[in-house]
Amino acid sequence: MNGIDERPAFVLHDHRKPRPHFDLRLEENGVLRSWAVPRGLPDDSAHDRLAVAVPDHGLDHLDYTDADKSIADTGWWEEHDRSERRILFTLHGRTSARRYALIRTSDDWLLHLTKDQP
Repeated sequence: MNGIDERPAFVLHDHRKPRPHFDLRLEENGVLRSWAVPRGLPDDSAHDRLAVAVPDHGLDHLDYTDADKSIADTGWWEEHDRSERRILFTLHGRTSARRYALIRTSDDWLLHLTKDQP
């Protein structure tokens, strides 16, 4: 866990190379579980986004930046429900809290902004 209050952290990285995309990283079991999200987080519940699972990253990536990677948002995340095919969670970012579901497809994941928001 990260931070004084022991809530699990998240970071959303804005990558500009090799192709522009975002990386969603959720702290869990001492690592950052990570998904590449080519078109960024969805901003309405009607448009899901592809999320491709990528290898876990170390916790040092919570504040990592370089010439091609910046932090788009950071904060903590809260899990509400989980199964083999779905993780329902809220990201508590710098300016707002948004509830999402990561839904497993046959090959990848879809990132869905839920209709019910905190």
